[in-house]
Amino acid sequence: MSNWFEQSFGSDYMVVYKHRDWDNAYKEVQLMAQWLQLPAAAKVLDIGCGMGRHALALADCGYEVTGMDLSEPLLSEARKHDALQRVTWVQGDMRQLPFESGTFEGTVNLFTSFGYFADEKENVQVLREIRRMLKPGAPFLIDFLNPAYVERNLVSASERKDAETGWVIREQRKIEAGWVKKHIEIAVSSNEADNRHYNEQVRLYSLTWFEQAFAEAGLVLEKTFGNVDGSVYDELNSPRLIMLGRAME
Repeated sequence: MSNWFEQSFGSDYMVVYKHRDWDNAYKEVQLMAQWLQLPAAAKVLDIGCGMGRHALALADCGYEVTGMDLSEPLLSEARKHDALQRVTWVQGDMRQLPFESGTFEGTVNLFTSFGYFADEKENVQVLREIRRMLKPGAPFLIDFLNPAYVERNLVSASERKDAETGWVIREQRKIEAGWVKKHIEIAVSSNEADNRHYNEQVRLYSLTWFEQAFAEAGLVLEKTFGNVDGSVYDELNSPRLIMLGRAME
């Protein structure tokens, strides 16, 4: 049986998450680019780029951007939005990135595209790969969920109807054994037998976990933010855990 992330990030994902805003992604990336402090035309890798919202925004900031994702359907959608072919789109696994060591002057991993793997060593391996990608001293940015905030504010169930397709999308969420888990049911017709089901799960890694894992991977954490607006990180109240650091020299 395939892993959940091999099943969930297909064409249905683009309907379930179509509410994610491209304009907001552009604004977020403009601020994040200031945090990275990269020179013009720097080579930047977007790991887990999905439909390409952030990678295209990074390209608009003047960087030479590569967007990498495991999902070919999502990469195909990204290419549709990239009429001028400003971004290099590559299919690959974040545990074994398909690039030579030291290729990039910066990496980003955004919108909780981390903590997918049941074996904790594989999640640490992703960090080791980030280090391998970076030139010595080059910056990285990881935008993750804030575990304490998720635990306090989790909405256990929700339902909405997609106006374009008419699909009814039902989501159930829970915290279990150190994971936040979501079950998605898509009702595509009145026949329940046609319903499609997906599972998603992400590790609830704390800042302390990241600090230790960064050290093991050869990365140094320099600054944390609590949201994409650059607010100070507060363990209990910040909706995000955004980490900025550098590859060890």
